[in-house]
Parts: sequence; structure tokens; C-alpha cells
Amino acid sequence: MVFRCQRDSWARQFATRVVSCRAAELRPEGGGEPVRGFQVVLEDTILFPEGGGQPDDRGLIGDVPVLRVTRRGPEAVHFVPAALEPGAEVLLSLDWERRFDHMQQHSGQHLITAIAEQMFGFKTTSWELGRQRSLIELDTPSMTAEQVKALEMSVNEKIRDRVPVTVRELAADDPEVERVRSRGLPDDHVGPVRVVDIEGIDSNMCCGTHVSNLSDLQVIKLLGVEKGKKNKTNLIFLVGNRVLKSVEQSHSTEKALTSLLKNGPGEHVEAVRKLQSSVKLLQKNNLNLLRDIAVLIARDFKSKPAPRQLFVLHRKEGDSEFMNIIANEIGTEETLLFLTVGDEKEAGLFLLAGPVEAVENLGPRVAELLGGKGAGKRDRFQGKATKMSRRGEVQALLQEFISHRSPEV
Repeated sequence: MVFRCQRDSWARQFATRVVSCRAAELRPEGGGEPVRGFQVVLEDTILFPEGGGQPDDRGLIGDVPVLRVTRRGPEAVHFVPAALEPGAEVLLSLDWERRFDHMQQHSGQHLITAIAEQMFGFKTTSWELGRQRSLIELDTPSMTAEQVKALEMSVNEKIRDRVPVTVRELAADDPEVERVRSRGLPDDHVGPVRVVDIEGIDSNMCCGTHVSNLSDLQVIKLLGVEKGKKNKTNLIFLVGNRVLKSVEQSHSTEKALTSLLKNGPGEHVEAVRKLQSSVKLLQKNNLNLLRDIAVLIARDFKSKPAPRQLFVLHRKEGDSEFMNIIANEIGTEETLLFLTVGDEKEAGLFLLAGPVEAVENLGPRVAELLGGKGAGKRDRFQGKATKMSRRGEVQALLQEFISHRSPEV
């Protein structure tokens, strides 16, 4: 069946009748608990059911929101949260902003696909209409920056030429069907075959909604390419209003950077490079200071007249190297060391160092108490922790172990 939305992609309201309504569940796209509602079939619809790489429409049946539209054979199935009476006359209203965005991206894809094949022989094997950007999978292992630039110039020339876009309906056995570009019909397809023509450029079998003239696309921006699957290339693109939104976002970012960096847009990159260099130098100096502090902490401990069997230290700043320097300087033959760095109550790093028997016995228990994971070898056991607030419990465990261990340990 060809729906009203496919015969008139510009219709925003439509009166029709409810054919059937049955209880059902909808599984959210992002996962989560199923939503209870109803599957409604109408005599006809202006809400496009998902298909041909194009997402489904949104809108209202009366004042009831349509949460999903899918195709089931010749029927469009509307999922709604409230029941509708079979036989009732209803008014359909379309979320036009979403629909027009899909029309621009889909017609833009047809144009890019056709010109890419004409110019370079790159065939399209699939495409994806994403929420923020779309991509075309091209049957080529690579595409140069010069080819992308030339393709972008060519498709935008066609937009400026105001080339008409028309839709034909052909019988399934019409010989013309064999002459149009297609990836094949669905197994459950019934009724006439829709062919979308871009005058003088392309004829393509398609179920989606489209603009009526390439000028409706406004502009196409090719963002570049990325490596695809199985020796193919993904071409990333924006069409029409998405280009305008992207420019607006880029301009807002530019204004924010100008304010933060205190220079003009043309100097942003160089300013960020200088900041990165400064940060790297500061990080290097900070690491050197931490190493010096680690040595001083260890020497201070060793200078005490009465050596202690347990050394405990927590420091917010530091890393694994900082803790290991302390352990190396103090020595692990006689002293048991419990060192931690990071947040005092949540995530951080820990190191248990000391006599081999003590570390092998206590290491896994320390990791468990701190809600973390670790690994050890002989006199060292270290890892990541998520419950640094339990450091006191670890210290009590270590103190108890020392008080009961034999003099030989």
C-alpha cells in the first residue's frame, strides 16, 4: 500500500478513520522497561512508518501523541498511550519539523548517491539518517579530500539549478521497474512501486518522503569521510536546516572561546597550542615536585628513632609512581605500608607494600574493603578503589595483623 504521506509529503493534517485498536507494549529504543499502550491502524495516514533508512514520524491522533509508527505488510501501525475507538473519525497532525528534516536528509542522500556514482563510480551500499548527522556507505576503500570537495560543489550546483523531484507509482510488473536504481523490495511488499526521480540525474525505487525540488534542500555540507566496514568508506553529511544549526553551534562555540582565550577566532588554535604546552610543562614540574615530596616523606619516616612496623599515608594529589617511590625509599622488608591517593571518600588508587607473606595474605582483603580491584607480585599489591572512606577499616585490619603476626614475619 502507498500511504497518504507518500503521495503528499507536504500534508500536515489529515482526517481519517480508526480501523483497529489493540493493547500492546513498546520497547524504548534506548532500552528500559516496556511502555504499555495500543497499536492503532487507520484507513490511511500522513505519519510515515520507518523504512528505507528513514526514521518514522511523530504527531497526534486527535490529542493523543503517536510514539512510534511501523509498517506491518500493507498497514501502518501507530503506537499510542491511549485507546481509540474503531470506526471513529480522527484528525491526524504531523510533527512537521521532524518530517521536513527527514525529507531534506533523505532527498539529499539520493542526490549525493547519484552524483558520487556519476563522478567517481562509487556505488552506495547503505545509508543511515542519524539524529545529528547522516552517513552514506560507499563501495570504495578510500575517498580523497579533493573528491569530497568536488562532490560537494557538484551537489550544491544541482540545488542552485532548482532541479524538480517527482514521485511515480508503477505496477510491480512494469518493465520500467527494472531500469531504476534499487536495492530490492521488501519480501512483504504489496501494491504499486514508488520511484523517486531527480530530473535528469537519478531514478530510484524508494518508500520514503521527499522534497519536490532540490532547492528545498537549501545546501549540503559534506563533513568528510571515515573508514567503514569491509573495505568501504562512510561519507558524513548534513543537509538544509542541519547545516544552519551546525553553523549556529559553531558560532556559539567560537564566541565562547573568544571570550575565554581573549583573542580573535583566527588565533584560537595557536592559543590552545600554547595552553597545551603550558599545561604539559606544569604537569611535568608537578610530577617532579611529587617525586621530591615522596622522597622527603620516606626520609622523615626513616629518621624517627623508633622504627614503626606500619606506615599509613593518604594524599589527594599523587599517582602510582608517587606511592612506589615512598615504598622504595622506606623499604618493605620490615615495614608494612598502606598508601592511598585520590578522593578521600570515593575513587582513588591504593598500594599495599611490605613483607611478602603479609602482602599476599592481606592484599585481596584490602581491595575488597576499598570496593576495588588490584593485583600483586611478592611485596607489592596495588589497584583502584571506589570506597576510600573505608581506609580506617583497612588500617585497623593491618594493625590487627601486625599485633598477631609472629616475630619471623
